[in-house]
Amino acid sequence: MTAIDTLAVHAGRTGLTEQGVHAVPIDLSTTAPLPSVHDGGLAYEQMATGGVPLDGQSTVYQRLWNPTVARFEDGVAALEGAAQAVGFASGMAAFSAVLLAAQSEGKTHVVAVRPLYGGTDHVLASGLLGNQVTFVKADGVRDALRPDTGLVVVETPANPSLDLVDLNRLVADAADVPVLVDNTFATPILQQPLKHGVAMVLHSATKFLGGHGDAMGGVVATSAEWATRLRRVRAVTGGILTPWPAYLLHRGLATLPIRVRAQQDHAHKIAAALASHELVAKVYYPGLPECDPLHLVGTQMSGPGSLISFDLESAEHAERIPGAVRLITHAVSLGGIDTLIQHPAGLTHRPVAPEAKPQARMLRLSIGLEDPADIIDDLVQALESTR
Repeated sequence: MTAIDTLAVHAGRTGLTEQGVHAVPIDLSTTAPLPSVHDGGLAYEQMATGGVPLDGQSTVYQRLWNPTVARFEDGVAALEGAAQAVGFASGMAAFSAVLLAAQSEGKTHVVAVRPLYGGTDHVLASGLLGNQVTFVKADGVRDALRPDTGLVVVETPANPSLDLVDLNRLVADAADVPVLVDNTFATPILQQPLKHGVAMVLHSATKFLGGHGDAMGGVVATSAEWATRLRRVRAVTGGILTPWPAYLLHRGLATLPIRVRAQQDHAHKIAAALASHELVAKVYYPGLPECDPLHLVGTQMSGPGSLISFDLESAEHAERIPGAVRLITHAVSLGGIDTLIQHPAGLTHRPVAPEAKPQARMLRLSIGLEDPADIIDDLVQALESTR
């Protein structure tokens, strides 16, 4: 078996030598020449119904398929151990496509394990895409299933509490209902949910996969059958990832293992420093024993990752911290090379129902590649200058 570090560098880069290039080419064409009306029509039908272009067949139109996007998809599929992957314009476009694909057989009910990313929670709760939803804790999935349940949704580690969910148990509880795992926080370097029997793995590729905060995209790694269904939704709704961000996201995969492990190492040190500070009420980080009661780090996950959340004694203190940091950037998103801080209740989880919203005294950190001592110094001065 090829090591994941090697896959990260080489997956999706086949055929470059034959093309006489070393870097992945970017195909920006929005349309492609058609050999004839007949052949063009067959090619269009092939891709509009979720297929991929056959050898020598026209690719017709970028909304249907693009070779640069396909290379990125191949890279993610290899890292997740999936048959195929499907790229989208954003993580929310990817999740929306999954919802629509899961409902294509009339099963409109979704069981969703809270906590979830605020955007995911909001679109499910709103019913905007025609779904009904039952929100549960991880141990409530089995009892929440109905004859019309078409999907179980979970995020582990969860945003922003870093809760971990036992995927083996969850898949067993879901029975024959497909499970979607948002693997954005863990990345395939630390966790590969398909090995635990889930149907689909989703990433906001904007985050760790790209890693530099300069390209937006989403991707779902899954079986060939589900990929066909997702490509059909993508072709009809127009949510395809475009070539330039696909190129940047694919380039990000090559350094993903190195970045994830370095950021995780830094997070260990920063979490320990926060846990020992008198002004911090609680730290949420799977690398702390109390935050991993099921002992999933070292079994399901190879490491705890680089996201940290922490509580202050009051919401007022928490809201002052982001404005007091000097090196850390106050911004949403995560998984990039620089450290970010944000207030989930006031930003990413603002539209979430009150009973599921994070506490207003919680802050979330995405740890970057800076020297951890510098990040600790910045956090300490911000904590103490705003007390």
